[in-house]
Amino acid sequence: MKKFGKVMMATLMASLLFGCGSNNATSEKEQFVVGMECGYAPFNWQVSEESETTVSLGNAGYADGYDVQIAKKIADDLGMELVIKKISWDGLPVALESGEIDAIIAGMTADETREEGIDFTEPYYDSEGMIMIVRKDSEEAKFTDIQQFSGKNVVGQKGTNYDDVIDQIKGVNHVTPKATYPEMVVALQQGDVDGITAEMAVAEGVLAANDDLTVVQFDEGKGFECDTTVSIGLKEGTRDSEFFKKVQASLDKITTDERKQLMSDAVTRQPAGE
Repeated sequence: MKKFGKVMMATLMASLLFGCGSNNATSEKEQFVVGMECGYAPFNWQVSEESETTVSLGNAGYADGYDVQIAKKIADDLGMELVIKKISWDGLPVALESGEIDAIIAGMTADETREEGIDFTEPYYDSEGMIMIVRKDSEEAKFTDIQQFSGKNVVGQKGTNYDDVIDQIKGVNHVTPKATYPEMVVALQQGDVDGITAEMAVAEGVLAANDDLTVVQFDEGKGFECDTTVSIGLKEGTRDSEFFKKVQASLDKITTDERKQLMSDAVTRQPAGE
């Protein structure tokens, strides 16, 4: 009886060990799930038709843009299936923390506040400065100094550097930020605001679709002080993990020339409505 008990125990332990090994084998991560707002061209946007550059959003259509191409290259290098989830800008950190997504690739800058809850990779793009988009027929089109916007109505996107930098203008009327960039463009065209903050990559796409708008590029030393690099956000506390290191290594394989070409193509390809 005692011997039988030992045999049963050994069999049970073997079964448990085998079961654990089997579960580990089947739970290997096969998808790279990336979150973005799909409304921030040329970094990311949403379309209804599939193409060689898009990734499915399920019943919501397809995602395209610079961020999508970066995500595709990383997923391919990792040997994983890319899954894109459309999530509001404010919801991205929450989705990352909860494990709903593996990464944020959404034109996000790694500022001090975000770094308190997100581990960021090295930057994957730099717009090299913040500018302003204004109506082409306005007096603001001739400005060369951000301080000339004192007393003017200026708007940015909620929760972004676009909104934060506005207060560098003394006496500016800092309009309540908009949730999305297209809303900012509409506010400018309707005359609700006199200027909207932008990076050149975004501005190029906006101007291509709206010939009534133009860009104000400020004189040296007269512009905004702002970090315009963007990085991939991964879950806090994972910086030393194998996954983080693999994502960074995959990103490092994308050359500077490739990144510039991907952005140029995205600016050219983005839909006119963005």
